[in-house]
Amino acid sequence: MKGNAQRGHELAFGSFGIKSLQSKWITGRQIEAARVAVTRYMQRQGQIWIRIFPDKPITKKPAEVRMGKGKGSPEGFVAPVTPGRILIECDGVPFEVAKEALRLAAQKLPVTTKFVVRRDFVESTNA
Repeated sequence: MKGNAQRGHELAFGSFGIKSLQSKWITGRQIEAARVAVTRYMQRQGQIWIRIFPDKPITKKPAEVRMGKGKGSPEGFVAPVTPGRILIECDGVPFEVAKEALRLAAQKLPVTTKFVVRRDFVESTNA
């Protein structure tokens, strides 16, 4: 997969997010592991949005099967991700909580990521 993300490259819902810096396939299991890490750290406060969905089927042939005889059976689903794509967004929590929660999520994903903040974000000091 070459090139940068043409869509999904800006924060649309939340004030914080993680942006991919690499091209990779991300499986549904990896997305779910990242989601669990975020919700556990945020203790179900605030809101999160997962901006990628694994809708590309990946096929694989069984072990020790000769060449030919058609395509293998579907093994799982992946979400193709290119650089610049926003993967997860969150809102409704303080800056430090969001940064740590998304850092934990980024560790579960196979791509290098960058923490991004909305341009017009202003942290309230009375919280």
